[in-house]
Amino acid sequence: MRTGRLEAFSDGVLAIIITIMVLEMKVPKGTDIESLKPIFPVFLTYILSFIYVGIYWNNHHHLFQVVNRVNGKILWANLKLLFWLSLFPFVTGWMGENHIQTIPTALYGSVLFMAALSFKMLVYFVIKNEGKTSTLGKVYQNDRILVVSLLLYFVGIILSFFIPLVSIAIYLVVALIWIKPDKRIEKTINE
Repeated sequence: MRTGRLEAFSDGVLAIIITIMVLEMKVPKGTDIESLKPIFPVFLTYILSFIYVGIYWNNHHHLFQVVNRVNGKILWANLKLLFWLSLFPFVTGWMGENHIQTIPTALYGSVLFMAALSFKMLVYFVIKNEGKTSTLGKVYQNDRILVVSLLLYFVGIILSFFIPLVSIAIYLVVALIWIKPDKRIEKTINE
C-alpha cells in the first residue's frame, strides 16, 4: 500500500486533537484581566501540548516522505501512536485544571512517554519494511535523541511525585530538543 491514506488519516486525527484541546479551555466569565487567572494553567498546558502535537505532525510528515510502502504492521503502529496522541486533550486539561498537581502531571508524562515509544516502534516497523540500508534505516540507525527523550520522560514522571514543576520543565526541555525539525531526512532526500 502507498502512504497517502495513512498520512491523510493521521493529519485528520491530529487536527481533531488540536481542536479538542482548544475547546477544553473555557471562556472566562468576566471581562477583566483577573478573569483570565483561572484558565492560565490550562492555557500554559495547552501551549505545551500544542507544541508536542506540532512536533509529532512534523516528524510524522518527514518520516513518510521517505517511505515507499506501508504494511499492516506499520498501519497498526501508526494507530498506536495516534491513540496515545489522542489522549493529549484529556491529560492536558486534567493537568491544567488541577494546576500541575502530582498525579495529573505524572499521567501527562506517561502519555508523552508512550507516544514517544509508539513513534519509536513506528520507525522500527518502517525500517523493517524498507530495509536497514534504506534512507530511513541510515537516518535512524543511531537515534540517541529518541532514547534520551524516553529517559527524560521517565525522570519527569518520577519527579512529578516530588516536584511537579520540575517535571513540566523536563517535558519542556524535551519539546525544545525536538522543536527544530530533523534535517537528517531532508538532507538525504536532497542528495
